[in-house]
Amino acid sequence: VQLQASGGGLVQAGDSPRLSCAVSGGTFSSYSVGWFRQAPGKEREFVSAISRSGGSTDFADSVKGRFTMSRDATKNTLSLQMNNLKPEDTAVYYCVVDCWTIGNKRWANYWGKGTQVTVSS
Repeated sequence: VQLQASGGGLVQAGDSPRLSCAVSGGTFSSYSVGWFRQAPGKEREFVSAISRSGGSTDFADSVKGRFTMSRDATKNTLSLQMNNLKPEDTAVYYCVVDCWTIGNKRWANYWGKGTQVTVSS
């Protein structure tokens, strides 16, 4: 499975950019998909996930109410709409495929290379 994210860059606080990720290989509809991020000096953290059907989404508390997520089975893509960005949202964002949870650990089996999002105040 290969993933290619796009849409990152330098934005202003309060902006609402959208990240997209194209997935190739594997069977897209068989996997839950999502996003993680890693800020400078911090551990990689879960941001959001969406079920195989697209009917269920989950978000980290830090982005809940500001970020939304969708998937398009016809194009094998997933998107992350980020609204009202804050400087603390600055991070490398990774799209992922085949998300899983064991206890309180969330992770994924396939990862894109990441796209940088920098939020200036």
